Amino acid sequence: MPSDPLDPAVHALLTESFRRLVGRPLEPEGEGGPDWLYRQAPFAVLAHDTGADPRFVYANRAAQGCFGYDWDAFLGMPSRLSAEAPERAERQRLLDAVARDGFVSGYAGIRVDAAGRRFPIAEGIVWQLIGEDGAVRGQAATFPVPADRR
Repeated sequence: MPSDPLDPAVHALLTESFRRLVGRPLEPEGEGGPDWLYRQAPFAVLAHDTGADPRFVYANRAAQGCFGYDWDAFLGMPSRLSAEAPERAERQRLLDAVARDGFVSGYAGIRVDAAGRRFPIAEGIVWQLIGEDGAVRGQAATFPVPADRR
């Protein structure tokens, strides 16, 4: 995936995969586009690649605020580092379920920010990123920004 958060191809992969798998749009009607999703969306969106140790390839500003990393720090960081070690096994079970089922909704868990502070996420949706050619490009997640992270 390209490293530009405003890349239209990245936006299309995120939003079209979400619509196909979850059955509804990621962006509200009348809103949208790469700039809106990256800069203005009031919910977090993150994505990682398909590597053996998946690395983040996208994190919108809302996600950056939650985790305390800027774009450059997020890009290429192993996604497992978004959870503390005890939470990683649960996170891996979730990712395995997403790979099997296409998406999982209602996800909740504990994540850790850049300063090592724990914070809860709830009402999350995690989905496969599937290109028009049918190839899996990674997985993405969205969740409402916790009140103490706004």
